[in-house]
Amino acid sequence: MKDDSSHDAYGPAKIALLVEDVGIAKARLPLFQMFVLAILAGAFIGFGAAAYSAVMSGIDPAFGPHKLLGGVVFSLGLVLVVVGGAELFTGNALMVMAAVDRRITAPELLRSWTVVYLGNLAGAAGLALAFGFSGLLDGPMGEVAARISQAKAALQPVEAFFRGALCNALVCLAIWLTFAARTVSGKILAILWPISAFVLLGLEHSVANMYFFPQGWLAASGVPVGDAVRNLVWVTLGNIAGGAGGVALAYRFAYLGKPAR
Repeated sequence: MKDDSSHDAYGPAKIALLVEDVGIAKARLPLFQMFVLAILAGAFIGFGAAAYSAVMSGIDPAFGPHKLLGGVVFSLGLVLVVVGGAELFTGNALMVMAAVDRRITAPELLRSWTVVYLGNLAGAAGLALAFGFSGLLDGPMGEVAARISQAKAALQPVEAFFRGALCNALVCLAIWLTFAARTVSGKILAILWPISAFVLLGLEHSVANMYFFPQGWLAASGVPVGDAVRNLVWVTLGNIAGGAGGVALAYRFAYLGKPAR
């Protein structure tokens, strides 16, 4: 019989090699291409966040089943990033694997993170502005948008940091699992459950917040800019810790040999 092993999922050791190779390619993208792909990723995550805001309109956001449905629709963002192809800051925490093995330099890693972060911000905020002009934030969706941004701004730094770390552990695990899949449907299923779980649990994603805060301002949330910036700083640091440390380094040391000297 013909061997059909090409349809089998990749094992963790192979995934580690693939993730590291992709990290090298990401670090060496031309600057303009990197920035454009980052803008797209910010907008893609924004579409997922907008869909979440619409789903939560008129219902109790603390009720678990409702938040699970919100997580399912929010997953659209990462599906678009992975399948459509774009550069997402939180997922690029996995590039640390290549940096630890000295296959990319620290300046290359920081260049990528900085450019992609700014591009994600531009894409997410730009999409929020488009929704503001659409009139969709004038009704129930706008009320939800204001409540979401107010709740995020009220988080204390320690809360924001750890919610960010836990969030990006799940996001990077979702991306890790997509490397196991060899079909689009497999990649979508790999994304669905980790992302739905982080939304259900009320965790914090920096790029999603780049959309949620401008959306809230356009819906008259009254959140001070300083509170939004503070949230983004602590959530971003948590995202780096959870993705780079909690996932990337753990798998690197588990599957790619001895720790780098």
